[in-house]
Amino acid sequence: MVARLVIAAPSSGAGKTTVATGLMAAFADRGLAVSPHKVGPDYIDPGYHALATGRPGRNLDAFMCGTELVAPLFAHGARGCDLAVVEGVMGLYDGAADQGELASTAQVAKVLKAPVVLVVDASSQSRSVAALVHGFASWDPEVRIGGVILNKVATDRHEHLLREALGESGVPVLGVLRRAPAVSTPSRHLGLVPVAERHAEALDAVRAQAEQIRSGCDLDALLALARSAPELHARAWSAEGALAADAPAGERRSAAGWTGGERPVVAVAGGAAFTFSYAEHAELLTAAGAEVVAFDPLRDEKLPEGTRGLVVGGGFPEVYAPELAANEALRDAVAALARSGAPVAAECAGLLYLARSLDGRPMCGVLDADARMTQRLTLGYRDAVAVSDSPVAAVGTRLRGHEFHRTVIEPGAGATPAWGLRQPERRVEGFVRGGVHASYVHTHWAAVPGTARRFVEHCRR
Repeated sequence: MVARLVIAAPSSGAGKTTVATGLMAAFADRGLAVSPHKVGPDYIDPGYHALATGRPGRNLDAFMCGTELVAPLFAHGARGCDLAVVEGVMGLYDGAADQGELASTAQVAKVLKAPVVLVVDASSQSRSVAALVHGFASWDPEVRIGGVILNKVATDRHEHLLREALGESGVPVLGVLRRAPAVSTPSRHLGLVPVAERHAEALDAVRAQAEQIRSGCDLDALLALARSAPELHARAWSAEGALAADAPAGERRSAAGWTGGERPVVAVAGGAAFTFSYAEHAELLTAAGAEVVAFDPLRDEKLPEGTRGLVVGGGFPEVYAPELAANEALRDAVAALARSGAPVAAECAGLLYLARSLDGRPMCGVLDADARMTQRLTLGYRDAVAVSDSPVAAVGTRLRGHEFHRTVIEPGAGATPAWGLRQPERRVEGFVRGGVHASYVHTHWAAVPGTARRFVEHCRR
């Protein structure tokens, strides 16, 4: 039994991240063990959540992982905690395009049987706020909106008008927040600037958010609402259990069956340029028998000692292209590892790093392709099928992923592509070359745990 709240809003930009992160930090400051979660595929917000709570920020994505994994992944992250705070995505009822409620905050709230706190940007309304809240509260009877936090309230008079209007709605006001520049977080082309790029400033912002929440919200009422959530019957996900359940017929065995013997080193890129990762990926690699070692392509001039496999996830190599290009020793080491046939899994930023060039600056040269920044945002969920064998997937493997970038790579696919995509248009995408699998598509391995086992097996060969 974990007390839990979902922080939602009528639309993006209302202040969900500020409120959710502030609540996490404020409750953690009270001595509670707080489990942070984020609906959807977002990588950046969980970094701020982790800063607020001291625990990994974990994603709950019903599209990529399936609705059936939402509660187990939640229980995995919340194990041993006093309170879980789940930040929603977009508007409360917005989800995957043309998929009804799938992957929406509302769907996750229903799966978790969690009360919802609606964050409303009240900056340009007064009595109309009651109609807005009434509409959201009555739209789906299975979604329980337990309270409202009014954000960007201008004056005491404005607050009085809002409270008076909401007094007729039946939804209690649990907080009123004034505009506060100190709590804001800078953004750029893909959203907030990640914590890893501004740790000291981010820490100051989180502290300011916690103070704003303490002064403007009824923490006791919010905690009571969280504790009113009914019992959630869900077996916590585990990397070991997922690998065992996903093993081919005749090969089902305990975690010890994969971790015995040699533990090949799998190097995982991190640092300011490669901040996009899901905690479950490293957990699955470890459970599959790998020794996971992080390194920073901006600072380290060689791969970790004994590297047998390489994972380069998403991030912002376009921001750090000069520094990445200047680290010629590491670029050469990555190219040499790829030439040796060792398994290399690269997603989005990793794809750009393996390219011949990025915005005219030399990268690792593993792929015969060149990348550059554009003004066009590519964003959305993807249905993918593996069209080539690789250390990541066997031909025919189907999964769901996500694209999120403002770059293009030319050509968009190699002679041996990685994925065939069905939406928004049918096309092949990515590169498979030797042991390299490189693609724009972000994936969540909790949905396909066999990916980690396959990758580590290729490392052992």
